[in-house]
Amino acid sequence: MTPDVFLADYANPRHARDIVALLDHYARDPMGGGEPLDDAVAQSIVDKLAERSFAFTVLCYLDGQAVGLVNCFESFSTFKARPLVNIHDIVVRQDYRGRHLSHAMLTYVERIARQKDCCKITLEVLEGNTAAQAAYKKFGFASYELDPQMGKALFWQKWL
Repeated sequence: MTPDVFLADYANPRHARDIVALLDHYARDPMGGGEPLDDAVAQSIVDKLAERSFAFTVLCYLDGQAVGLVNCFESFSTFKARPLVNIHDIVVRQDYRGRHLSHAMLTYVERIARQKDCCKITLEVLEGNTAAQAAYKKFGFASYELDPQMGKALFWQKWL
């Protein structure tokens, strides 16, 4: 079975429903926090993504069913003076994992990043998500460091 991977249309009602369903699936997973999406988020997320010209979503379907997504945001590298793509979410439905769907979606994201003349693609991954780490390493991702003596970058947050 060959996956159908394409750019989501936020104005397409089916794509919008599938984006929300896949994000909710991810949110309920331990790697996504283990809680369902808040109702207000579920109702507004697609419209909020559509408002951002620097956002895009890649969807993956198998046999007409949405089974994966990648939410991306274009940013900018000051050290390279070129755009970059940050992957914020990668979702593969639990019952479809192990079929290399993330690879197919990442390949599509990379094609978009190259078309935009991006210098790199970035993402975050939890320390305990070793399956995802293996998939990302196989695709060519590596931890971020400028100088090995200074160590690897850490991803921090502050809730507002």
